[in-house]
Amino acid sequence: MDAPTLNRYRGDFVAWTGGCGFIGEGGGGGAPISPHAHYAIQLAIGAPTGLRVQFGRRGEWQSCPAALVPSRATHSIDVNDCEWSAVLFIEPETPEGKALSARLQGRLELLDADFVAATTRRLATAWRIERNYDAVIAACLELVHNISGTTLRTPSDPRVLAAVHYIGQRAGHTVSLSEVAQAANLSAGRFRHLFVEETGMPLRTYLLWRRLLQVWTLLMQGQTLSSAAHAAGFADSAHLSRTARSMFGLAPSALQMNGPLSARLRMPQHHLG
Repeated sequence: MDAPTLNRYRGDFVAWTGGCGFIGEGGGGGAPISPHAHYAIQLAIGAPTGLRVQFGRRGEWQSCPAALVPSRATHSIDVNDCEWSAVLFIEPETPEGKALSARLQGRLELLDADFVAATTRRLATAWRIERNYDAVIAACLELVHNISGTTLRTPSDPRVLAAVHYIGQRAGHTVSLSEVAQAANLSAGRFRHLFVEETGMPLRTYLLWRRLLQVWTLLMQGQTLSSAAHAAGFADSAHLSRTARSMFGLAPSALQMNGPLSARLRMPQHHLG
């Protein structure tokens, strides 16, 4: 995940059908995230100012309020001068992802401050003041809807969506190509090609992505890095760290899940009101 790398980082992870995100504060003075690529489309926001984005391994650093990074594009972000930041990931096979992919055409897009200002304020209120997980997700979805709604939405293949739903229901379990293909009512060979056509990535890479998302969900709940790694199917925390570095540019240990949502989630139930 693109996020601050210093110990001062304090953040949370949220997930919804078709996407997820990190929201956090801190990181002043640290180095930018190493260049990396991942399959999700990325929306990065730096508030109130301070976000910098690099497109490509040697691209020019550009300052902006927010940016959209296309799927599988090598990039880096720097949030060290932001008071807080949010990084949202939109899965390309969703209708919103399809619309954004059609608009971006593999290019970086810098967003105007006025376009995201109102929803960004709502996101900050939901996270910092209300400390409400559902309100944070609602604000994230509003951002995604507003941005993707500027382009005609192209429906995703229902067979791929059925497979994605099946994978989501099997979190923490090993799934094979044949059983996922069966969930999509296709042969393994046909499904393999269709999945790449729809998502731009092999099923194996997608499954790895979903396992990483499970890790951060477990860290939000207070599990240790080691226990989260094992629960998500990684051999150990070192295996998890190597994988996360290759896909996000940094290890999960750099992202302390101790923001207001995490703290609230870990409170005894009778204290939640």
